[in-house]
Amino acid sequence: MSWGVRPAFGLIPRAVWNASIRDSHWQISLLGLRASLPMRAEPKKKKKIDPKREQAARERLRKRLKKLERVPPELIPIEDFNTPTKLLDESRVRDPPKLKMEESERRALLMKEWSRYKQKEHDREAEMIQSMIKAQQQALQELRLESEQLYQAAIKQDQGLFPLELQGCSFTPPIADYQAPDGKYRDITKVYTQ
Repeated sequence: MSWGVRPAFGLIPRAVWNASIRDSHWQISLLGLRASLPMRAEPKKKKKIDPKREQAARERLRKRLKKLERVPPELIPIEDFNTPTKLLDESRVRDPPKLKMEESERRALLMKEWSRYKQKEHDREAEMIQSMIKAQQQALQELRLESEQLYQAAIKQDQGLFPLELQGCSFTPPIADYQAPDGKYRDITKVYTQ
């Protein structure tokens, strides 16, 4: 094996010199060897720290920690109750889709038929309510003839009747076997850390 003499590196085998030429993954490169040489610079001197200043900095840090412990944790805002201002913009109005003449006529006839159905249903309910009120008035008159005390107890308001929950009818009937699309969404949920 032949040896090459270099003043910067000392005695280095010629195989190491040829390693950069071959670019083999298991042989070292001269560029890596050059990067590992120590730099000729003086080490920085450590600054002398005043003990009083160091103690004051520690005290300030302790005070900050105590102040943070006293502050209650910040509540996470509920953003479902706040409507974004970009959604309240009046200029954001979507135009209704253009319908064919046959489709608009079909929808108008369907709406008229639905209105007639709801009117008949309302009339039946009103008639039923009137007959119930009439029967109730007759029963109260008969009860008053029997006993005034029972009559006063019967007309007394029931305090346990409310809160009352009622579910009204929807504006349009549901579509049978309707599969709602999942749609696409982008998760913008904010993550709060305490």
